[in-house]
Amino acid sequence: MKKIIQLQLPPNVAFNEQLLKEEISVQLSVKTNDPFFIRPVKRSIDARGRSIKINLTVEVYINETPEGFNYKPNYKLTTHHSPFTTIIGSGPGGLFAALRCLENGIKPIIIERGKDVQARRRDLAAIHKEQIVNPESNYCFGEGGAGTYSDGKLYTRSTKRGDVEKILKTLVYHGASEEILIDAHPHIGTNKLPQIISKIRETVLNFGGEIYFEHKLIDFTLQNENIKEISVLDLKTNETKIFPIQNLILATGHSARDIYELLYKKNILVEGKPFAMGVRVEHPQSLIDKIQYHCGSLEEVIEKRNYLPASSYSLVQQVAGRGVYSFCMCPGGIIAPCATAQEEIVTNGWSPSKRNNPFANSGIVVGFDLKDFEPFKYFGALAGLEFQKQLEHKAWQLGGKTQTAPAQRLLDFVNNKFSSSLPDCSYQPGINSVNMKEVLGKMIGDSLQQGFKAFGNKMRGYLTNEAVIVGVESRTSTPVRIPRDKNSLQHPEIKNLFPCGEGAGFAGGIVSAAIDGEKCAEAICVK
Repeated sequence: MKKIIQLQLPPNVAFNEQLLKEEISVQLSVKTNDPFFIRPVKRSIDARGRSIKINLTVEVYINETPEGFNYKPNYKLTTHHSPFTTIIGSGPGGLFAALRCLENGIKPIIIERGKDVQARRRDLAAIHKEQIVNPESNYCFGEGGAGTYSDGKLYTRSTKRGDVEKILKTLVYHGASEEILIDAHPHIGTNKLPQIISKIRETVLNFGGEIYFEHKLIDFTLQNENIKEISVLDLKTNETKIFPIQNLILATGHSARDIYELLYKKNILVEGKPFAMGVRVEHPQSLIDKIQYHCGSLEEVIEKRNYLPASSYSLVQQVAGRGVYSFCMCPGGIIAPCATAQEEIVTNGWSPSKRNNPFANSGIVVGFDLKDFEPFKYFGALAGLEFQKQLEHKAWQLGGKTQTAPAQRLLDFVNNKFSSSLPDCSYQPGINSVNMKEVLGKMIGDSLQQGFKAFGNKMRGYLTNEAVIVGVESRTSTPVRIPRDKNSLQHPEIKNLFPCGEGAGFAGGIVSAAIDGEKCAEAICVK
């Protein structure tokens, strides 16, 4: 017999298998030594009051054993005789488009400018240790996309756009923990996601797909409003190869600026879109835990962390008509150097699966509208992109013209005071004390100052010089949209081009990009 019950429990009970079993046995009037099994279905933390509760939905199996995880996708073996779809980019949009193609008997051909997920590690290490940026292989470019080495958060608000549960189950099928099916804010962790990406690659190859790493799209040929073929540069041999095209899914991510520039140069419609930029702010994780878990002392923090994960936060404030908000909050995390060119500074954040690093970091960003790009109107639809480039280059200049990032203590920044020293920081290339308003400019700087003041009122203790802001957080989303028909998902001017995921402006994270990849592949099937 199976029963589904909902519980609200203190953390020490919810996360203790024996105490949880005792609680359920009382509620269902069964003996603890009777044969029954518990399977958590959903779990979330309610930390709004001093008495923290865990909301838990569980399936209870009495006198029967639950089945194990049994999801198995129906991938079909493809051959060189199968219809094929070419996919540019092997981030979540591209990879899940490929998997959906296999479910429909279509051969996916993935072209990826970066390296495979293992080889990428050496280029990431070079950024950290030698401050050398490989423009083709970095945190943003390579197998798995930007999310692979910058956190693996799976929380999404895109539940109306597609089947979130299917995406999560596909990840579990390829090696992710079943915990991601349970937690309200699921998270894989940068330390575990690369192995899952490798398993997805194996699936694509085992069912007849093709993957070309270190191959970069540089041009395409049009014929009768369709892409006839694409020119691809083999970055290992410097040879240009021609690939014929039946359908093309463009899933290049939010940092492939050369793709926007190629489309714009060829007079293919692209559009400017609103986006946000700002800084990363880093606090001691113990301080955020103390605030969020309503602790009076460090000892109480330590006690609560025996049961509770590293705490997170979500903040938003309107400042003079602009949104100032937290973005990609990383509890127990690290600030990462995510530049895609040598003369720029770009920061992002990530957390390992245990979220056990001593710092908590989050993007704090300011939203921009198209009217804000007026000084760059010469660049047309790429005006926001030029704004973004300028900010990143200025951060590089003032940071020291290496991957050392400009930084300032949080309270000093709000009070317009130079920081004579900086606290320890997880950003490995190092930080350099500067007046961050010189980096950010008046519009961003003033908005952030007012936003941080408001956040300090909402979270007592947040506004402190124990925290440091590091610049710049500029790749929150693409500043350019590649438009498409809302029904066919085809570009309005090119009938076999399917703009996809974050890079096209239709997603904002791993799960939403994966959903969009599946939708584009499905649109090809019904074309």
